[in-house]
This record gives sequence, structure tokens and C-alpha cells, in this order.
Amino acid sequence: MAEKFVSEKTIKFLVHDVFDVSQLVQYPYFSDHSREVFDMVLDTALKMGEDLYRPYFEEMDRLPVSLVNGRVKVHPHVRTIMKECGAGGWIGAEFPYETGGQQLPLTISLLSEFIFNAANYSAAVFASLTTGAAGLIESFGSHEMKEKYLPKMMSGEWQGTMALTEPQAGSSLSDVTTVAEPTDKGYFKLKGQKIFISAADHDGVDNIVHLLLAKIKGAPAGVKGISLFVVPRERFADEGGLEFNDVNSAGIYHKMGYRGSPIVQLGLGEENNCRGWLVGEPNRGLAYMFQMMNGARIGVGLGAAGIASAAYYASLQYTKERLQGRKLSQKDPSTPQIALIEHSDIKRMLLLQRAVVEGSLALLTQCAIYHDLEKVLEGDQSEKYNLLLELLTPVAKSYPSEMGILSTSAGIQCLGGYGYCEEFPLEQHYRDMRIHPIHEGTTGIQGMDLLGRKMTMKGGKAAQLYIEELQKTIQEAREIESLRKYAGDLESAAKILQKVTAHLTSEVAAKKGPDYFLADATVYLEFFGYICIAWQWLKIAVSAVKALESNPAEKDADFYKGKILTMQYHYGYELPKINGLAEILTNSEGITVDATENLFED
Repeated sequence: MAEKFVSEKTIKFLVHDVFDVSQLVQYPYFSDHSREVFDMVLDTALKMGEDLYRPYFEEMDRLPVSLVNGRVKVHPHVRTIMKECGAGGWIGAEFPYETGGQQLPLTISLLSEFIFNAANYSAAVFASLTTGAAGLIESFGSHEMKEKYLPKMMSGEWQGTMALTEPQAGSSLSDVTTVAEPTDKGYFKLKGQKIFISAADHDGVDNIVHLLLAKIKGAPAGVKGISLFVVPRERFADEGGLEFNDVNSAGIYHKMGYRGSPIVQLGLGEENNCRGWLVGEPNRGLAYMFQMMNGARIGVGLGAAGIASAAYYASLQYTKERLQGRKLSQKDPSTPQIALIEHSDIKRMLLLQRAVVEGSLALLTQCAIYHDLEKVLEGDQSEKYNLLLELLTPVAKSYPSEMGILSTSAGIQCLGGYGYCEEFPLEQHYRDMRIHPIHEGTTGIQGMDLLGRKMTMKGGKAAQLYIEELQKTIQEAREIESLRKYAGDLESAAKILQKVTAHLTSEVAAKKGPDYFLADATVYLEFFGYICIAWQWLKIAVSAVKALESNPAEKDADFYKGKILTMQYHYGYELPKINGLAEILTNSEGITVDATENLFED
């Protein structure tokens, strides 16, 4: 690659060595595929990233979206991207054959999407959002609905969106007020507003299909009364063809980054003629939407990991080429300057970036494997992988998002003043990155989900399964002499996790109530994340040591040694942070709960 933004070698190392994705082809659902097919898909994704996405990375940022005469205008290349993704089967790659999909494991399509995100995040979201919306129709829509919408969405001719948020509600979906009034004609009439709708109402496709939450008139209050609707921008007319469906662009948001994709405010039913079609049963909308939302949360983490990857390789290239200063032990100013990468502090920042990028990608791949195994297994085994995926989703969304900011910032720091300038891509990566802790549920919401729901679900069964997964990796690492220390470190961390969790659930929640229990849920999420990524790095190190034992060529040996070095960095610099966080979590006096508004004033 002329301009590297991902590592093909690392991706295939994860696929074949760390996670052995080819194990999936033993199951009938995936049996048409093979290791060779997986490599071919990834090779094609790398080529698309290089040729279709990356050339427009800067241009889509410099020429952002606009609202002209009530219609959102995006970069003309968006239409090409959507057509290519449709023609290549990327939008419906995971879908079953009967709906026009390829039954590809999510693990492979996720890694392909990672490549697209790293190449150009703003451009990649159009197809991935359509995949999520089409997936809801495929899972819960009627046969007629599938026939009407899926072919056009999967071909890339029509865009799909997820329309949840409203001005007065934000993340509080129980306060949704968009109303759906029944008619005797098979559709509902909708009236309301939606905000922050990604990829909505744009001219890069022929039509937009919103998967939208609303309350049927007379429905129960709160989340129990939310239903899911298909609301296209252009609806099928009774006499044939398409006609405007009274879905209006009320405005677009001008963002610090992620500028190539529009974020739109929608007005529904301004002429009392916006029609929506119910998906599945009434009042089940939030449960349905969580399928797309959970997928979108994984997607947000994936986007953050992709951007951080591109930032890492940009800073790595610069530090290898830029000569500056000399080693501290070299006092003679007449000696040649050395490359930045030879300075210890630069190496530390590069290792931070690599630890975040590859640790995050491993966790996301782990989640995808769990999803694929849940799909093909039954009974207790299927439930096991479902629970593990549920538990890890808030971590897979938040760790790459929050740590991606620190990672990309370190990339800027490696370049010094140049990193802050538009002439280098780091400043755009940093701006593009910042949306991820907000998208699809803020970090605070993910923390409450992890501590308040996932760690206690089914009597703590998901948490217990997670500890068992850690123990498997610990045991495997213990059998390798060079990794025994790190196996012990992870075991100690797992015990601290259990101790802190027990304190919060048995002491704080039981005695002081939910306000105090969840006050520091975001701190708990960060605490949990360092341990979770340590688990992934130990898995990576096990595979790297085994590969080294097979006596690879010198260049390949350096590749595996680099993995072990980065694991050592995470265990030496990142994992010890859990000790301070554990102290905060066990000794917190609830100051954020008890603080009153007047104490924040001057």
C-alpha cells in the first residue's frame, strides 16, 4: 500500500492464528466457505479500501455535506461507493442465501468493515448503516416488506438509517413522543421530529428507508409503548412508482469531524401525510431495535479502532522518516541526528497506539466469533455465546472509542507541531474520532449497561462465563514459560475484578441503592476495559510465541516479537491502572450523587 492504514498481516494473524475463524466452516450454515474464501474476501476489502475509499478521505472532509432546497447533498463519490458495495454483495454479506445474502461469518465482514473504516470512516458508514437497517427488516419484517425493501437496500440503491433520537428525549428513549396514528389502510400516519440521524435524506442514493421508533396512539407510557416502523422518504404510490412521504430535512448539524456523512434533523408529517409501516408486533419496537443498536455499538467501536489504526500508521511512518535530536547519551552535536522512532518517549507513544488498536481489534473479533457461534449452535451453548456477547458489547463499544482518542492524540504528539496541521492526516483522524464516545449511547450509558445490567443478568451467569474465558487463556499461557508472569498478572486482575464487583453489588447497591451503585459506572467500565484488553493481548501473545517456536523467517519473527512487546507494554503500563481505579470504586463516598447544583457556581 502506498499509504498504509491497516496491517494485512495482523488481520490475517487474528483470523488464522488467534481465533481460527476457519473452525466455523464445520457448521452447515457456513460450510460453503473456506480459509481461501476468507482470504479472498479480505484481499478484496483491502483493495477496495485502497482504491475506493482512501482517495476521498481528505476531500470528503474539506467538502462537507450541505442542505440545498430541503435536500442533503453529499460528495458525489458516495453514490459510487454504495453501488460498488451493493454490486459486490458487501451490504448483505452476512444475510442468509434466501434473502440474497452470502452467509458470510460476521467475523470476516467485520474485519472487512474495519478496513473500510480505517481508509475513510465518513465514507464507510453509508453501507454499514444500510446493513443494520436491512437486518431489522430481514429479522422482523413481513414477507411483503422484505420483498419491497431488501433488494433495493442490498443493491446499494436505497440507504437505510436508524431513527431513534428526539430533541426532548436524547438518550432517554422512554420520552419518545413521535406519534403513529392507525388507519384502516395498512399503514400508520406519523408526526414528530428526529435528530442526529446519520446518513439521512441524502442524494447519494435514490431513496432513504428509516427504521424509526414511535408510539402508537394510546400505547403504554415509557419504553413499553414503543413500536418500530419502516418510514421511507419516498413511498410506493398506489398507482405505481414512488411519491414523497412527507419526511422533511429540517436541518443538518455542522460537526468538528466525521464531515463526509450527514447528521440530519427530520420533520415527520408536516403535511399530515407521512406514512409508516409497522415492523413485527406493536410495542415491541425497542426490543427489535436493540438488534440493530447492539450491532451499531460494535460498529462504533470498530470505527474508532479503524481511525486509530490509520492514525497509528501515519505517525509510525513519520517517526521513521523524521530525523530529530540525538540519544541522551550522545553529547557530540556534530554526529548525525537520529530518527524520532529511536527516542524512548516516541516508542512509548507508538506502543500505546498499537496496544489500543490491536487490542481493540482483537476484542471486536472476539465479539464477532461469539456472534457467529451463537448463530450456529443450540441450547446452552448458543446461550453461552449470547451472554458473553451481551456482556462484552458495551466494552467493545467504549474501550476503542475512549482509548482511541488518547491513541490518536499520541499520534499527533509524535509529529509535534506538524500533527496539529492540516497538511498531515492526524488532525482529521482526531476530529473524526471524537464522535465515537457519543454515538449509539454515550460512555456513561455503556457503563450503566455493563455494571447495572450485564454483570448481574441471569444471576451473574454472564459474568461467570466471562471469568471462565479468562481462566482458559490464563491456563494456556501458564504452559508457556515466558508468559507465566503475565498469566499470573491477569489472574490477579480477574480476582480484583471479582472483588470490586462484589463490593459494588453486595455493599453499595444493596445498602445505598441504585443512585450510588451506578454513580461511578463509567469508572467501572474503564477498569473492566483494561482487564478485558489484557485478556486479548495474552491470547495474542500465546499465538505469537507458538508461531516463533516454528522458526519463522527473520522478518516474520520480528512481526511476532512485536506482538509480544506490545503485550508487555499493556501489562507494564496500562493494566496497573486498575489498582487506582479499584481504590476509587471501593472507597467512593458518593460525592457525585450528593453534590448539589449550587456548589458548581462561582
